[in-house]
Amino acid sequence: MELRQRALQVLCLADPEQKAAAALDLYAQAATLSIADSAPPAPANPDTLPGRPARPELLRHNELARRSPASAEGRAILIHAIAHIEFNAINLALDAVWRFDGMPHAYYTDWMLVAGEEARHFRLLRDHLRAQGHDYGDFPAHQGLWTMCEKTQHDVLARMALVPRTMEARGLDATPQIQAKLRQVGTPDALAAVTILDTILHDEVGHVAIGNHWYRWLCEREGQDPETHYGTLVKQYEAPRLKPPFNESARRSAGFSDAELRWLQQV
Repeated sequence: MELRQRALQVLCLADPEQKAAAALDLYAQAATLSIADSAPPAPANPDTLPGRPARPELLRHNELARRSPASAEGRAILIHAIAHIEFNAINLALDAVWRFDGMPHAYYTDWMLVAGEEARHFRLLRDHLRAQGHDYGDFPAHQGLWTMCEKTQHDVLARMALVPRTMEARGLDATPQIQAKLRQVGTPDALAAVTILDTILHDEVGHVAIGNHWYRWLCEREGQDPETHYGTLVKQYEAPRLKPPFNESARRSAGFSDAELRWLQQV
């Protein structure tokens, strides 16, 4: 079976544990599988793309209640929200593999690496939730990441610009702030969560770097200036304009230029 066909099958799996396990297994096999020249056909039922469990209940972002991490339930809600982001990130990476034609072999293997690491992150967070007497699906969540995925489904350049280096790059900025709050709480479960987030932050720098690499590669192929074209895409697709503070060291490690960081500061 070809890599892209298998990526689509994993994308359509609804059970979170099955999806995470299958993503990790496919990543382990990715180097030995052929890559189709054209995308396999999408499933007849669009509701299966991506596959998702019946829970959590999906709400609009502004409908979600915020809880302080000072309470045990508040910390569980926080970790659940991050687990949901990581679950979505598995889907985003798999979608990047199966959907877009005409990319180099390394593009597909790069995004399978991302899918595998996102699956590992999801498992770490889910295990942590279970250790606290909760599980994925216990609290409502939002679907913002996948909404941008749908908006950019016909344009790989827009996808690279607005999902990994915009939506996912927000995690580079937010994670240190979340860790600081958890350290302040100081309970064993809070400090265990800080350690998990260290792993996630390290890996996410690499994921955003992959997005940056392929964004610039596509800009060069299409004769676009990456710095000016980004602003055009933000407006065209109504992407959220990110607000400071920014984790400049992590963003630089992920490949953002000084000019791009200055642009971000212009709120």
